[in-house]
Amino acid sequence: MLAPHVVSVHCKDGDWPPKGVAGALGTEKPLGQGSVGMERFISKLKQIGYKNPLNIEREGVPDHQQKLADIRMGVGLLQKLLAT
Repeated sequence: MLAPHVVSVHCKDGDWPPKGVAGALGTEKPLGQGSVGMERFISKLKQIGYKNPLNIEREGVPDHQQKLADIRMGVGLLQKLLAT
């Protein structure tokens, strides 16, 4: 129903917050290493015909080199998933 209105996508991955902890946040992870299920996510975007950019977000990583490595890995994962 909402597919025609999806014009921008931010790709993030992570794990759910602990159960029973009010206000707790989940833990952000590099793309492909969390609970999102990037294969299903990209498959659904392909199914709805999404052709716009995929923006990779990687926050909460104080080490700049690690952040860049995580983003590079995310780019590789998205390229692989988009090619299949």
